[in-house]
Amino acid sequence: MKSGLKNRSRRVRESWRGGSLRGVPVSLAAAGMALATIGNTAPSSATLDAALAELADEFSYDDMAARNAEVMRINAAYITSSEKFKQALVEEEGVRYTVYRDVAGYPTVGVGHLVLPQDNLSVGDTISHERAMQFLTSDLKKAEAGVVRLLDGLDVYQHEFDALVDLVFNVGEGGVSEGRSPRLNTAIANANYGAIADELNYTTAGGAVAGGLIHRSERRAAIFMNANYENPRPA
Repeated sequence: MKSGLKNRSRRVRESWRGGSLRGVPVSLAAAGMALATIGNTAPSSATLDAALAELADEFSYDDMAARNAEVMRINAAYITSSEKFKQALVEEEGVRYTVYRDVAGYPTVGVGHLVLPQDNLSVGDTISHERAMQFLTSDLKKAEAGVVRLLDGLDVYQHEFDALVDLVFNVGEGGVSEGRSPRLNTAIANANYGAIADELNYTTAGGAVAGGLIHRSERRAAIFMNANYENPRPA
């Protein structure tokens, strides 16, 4: 059995009993067929552990968790940004190949990438699409890591993770620190998901309210609460 799988199987068993693993991988469903003789009765811990052990060579816990974040809350460390969220992010940020100053006056390029000294870029410089996507991949990884630290072990759904990644991507990890976002951090500490949703509204840049950020905050809240990634702006 792969390291950690046996200890984690208890969570899978509990979710199985609760009927929340509707999105399990095909091979896990196949394992269920192998247990068909037990009918509708939940398998014993030993039986399910054995089935999971057989699957360990094909699916890691990370694989199973990534597939199930749609139907159950899991540790954010096992989640990455969804494709639906990436599309929404590109819609919000746009893709710009010439370095410009954002509404706060910071040099920016690509998909909302804040230009860093090591990028060796100045306002007016241009980059390729490939480099823009490289910046996006790197920035998303940073934002995802920031969300993992922010949640500090609190389990979330995929769409809740996506919304928080958008927040960290937009305001930076410092913007969601305990000092700057105390209510958000308190809501997370209390596992109060409704209160977390109430703290996703960030609408100012450079000290002024930005219309685009109002719509973005509305979209972020809809993603977190309802898994709705649609653009809220009037058609």
